[in-house]
Amino acid sequence: MKKFTFFFFILFLALSNSFGQDKDDLYNLDQVHEIRLEFKQDNWASVMDSLRLYGNGLLKGIAKVDGKEYVDIGVRYRGNRSFRIGNKRNALHIKLDHQDAKQNHQGYQTLKLSNALRDPSMVREVLGYEIAGKYMIAPRASYSRVYVNNEYYGLFINIEAIDDNFLTKNFQSNENTLIKCTPDLSKKSPEGCKQNIFSSLEYEENMECYKSNYELKSEEGWNDLASLANALYKNKNNGDLSKVLDVDATLWMLAFNNVVVNLSSYSGQYSQNYYLYKNNHGRFVPMLWDLNLAFGSFKNTGDGSDLSYKELIKLDPLLHVDNPYKPLISQLMKNPSYKKTYLSHMRTILYDNFMDNSYEQRAKELQKLVQQAFSNDPNKTYTSGDFERSLYSTIGRRSKIPGIYSLMNKRAKFLKKHKSLGAIPPTITEVAVLGRERYSNARVNDFKIQVKTANKAKQVKVYYRFRSVADFKMVYLKDDGDSNDEAKGDDIFGGMIASNGNETIEYYVVAENPLSVGYEPANYMFELRKASLKELNN
Repeated sequence: MKKFTFFFFILFLALSNSFGQDKDDLYNLDQVHEIRLEFKQDNWASVMDSLRLYGNGLLKGIAKVDGKEYVDIGVRYRGNRSFRIGNKRNALHIKLDHQDAKQNHQGYQTLKLSNALRDPSMVREVLGYEIAGKYMIAPRASYSRVYVNNEYYGLFINIEAIDDNFLTKNFQSNENTLIKCTPDLSKKSPEGCKQNIFSSLEYEENMECYKSNYELKSEEGWNDLASLANALYKNKNNGDLSKVLDVDATLWMLAFNNVVVNLSSYSGQYSQNYYLYKNNHGRFVPMLWDLNLAFGSFKNTGDGSDLSYKELIKLDPLLHVDNPYKPLISQLMKNPSYKKTYLSHMRTILYDNFMDNSYEQRAKELQKLVQQAFSNDPNKTYTSGDFERSLYSTIGRRSKIPGIYSLMNKRAKFLKKHKSLGAIPPTITEVAVLGRERYSNARVNDFKIQVKTANKAKQVKVYYRFRSVADFKMVYLKDDGDSNDEAKGDDIFGGMIASNGNETIEYYVVAENPLSVGYEPANYMFELRKASLKELNN
């Protein structure tokens, strides 16, 4: 019975996800959404201050989300550094299923509302998650006007919670190990533990040492975390870490952090603001969190004082490559193939979003969307003038928050000229799965793949699977004139994948030259090529 229940839950989520593209979807960015909270207490703000200070209790109330009412919900203030006693604009955690486990809005049971700390533009999180979502599993974000007891509390950013709903939608499971990697900076590690290593995945022999730097969100998982840290620690000679870590997803996250100067992350001082989920294949997948300080709003890499504006622009693409205290970077970069892939991912993010200034246009669109809601916000941290100037000018005399365009325009030019990103990746010009020859009665029983390349591809691989929930396997293609390719050395690669009784295949192609990597499809993370023996034999 449990299997059938889970099946229908998956079906519900799939339908919700497909319907979620319409105008009513909570994370639709064509509108500013509305969330109204009602509490019996007139002193609700003081009550929530106390709840935040002395525990994780929630204040009971009623929520109306885009007009739909939910009773017996729970609310508390969220955030570590952003929370302030008496602050009129603290971030909010809303639990719709506080007392009714089945209560949800469009499948979402928890709402995470960010107050956009140190972001006068109000676009850092939304733009950041939108870019990240092109390349990796990442939350979505939208805007909401929030009212409390019929008074306008402010304009907030609603970030999709990484919870059971999110995990099921993206991983087809939600019961595996989930760890939030954001250390509580107010706590010191126990005596005998390494100090100030935060959530860097440095190995500790004492399990208690992990508990002060990570938050376990699943019922079990501390041993899994220790195993991952141990694997990184023991990786001495370019080892393959892919048995315990989704390496490609990790490289995308690290590439994103570097390109957009997101240093309130693993790449920065506190090695923080990401989640780890152990997928059904036993590999940890990292997921970004808290992007309000991206685009240079947080400036410390953990090595010395804060970076200057010029240093942010010229942040080294290979930051921490030799830093033993950042093993997720330094250990992966020991592997030449991983390093090449990481730099190729950086190049992809750069050229997809920043070389054509498409991010600037998108930031303007987002600001136009929320301009009125921001202007009317009685508790806004920044002035309307700060908001209007924030894309092109540095805001604040003390914190000096860079204008997003003024920073990224110069950074894009710097990265374009950097020798590490200068290599042109090989191009995959054509991919074919060979069908039955014309006039032949011989049935095709296996998948014969042929790939045409350009830009000096030296190696071509196909990652494939026969079922969408299966793990990928890999085969090398050859350009030897005898492997379902054509002539030897003509940049056409071929090979065969035995069907083993399977009728269909999903796959993507990776081509490498000595310095870079190319993919087909380009968005292979979310879209795969497909072929069936039935079609090949028609």
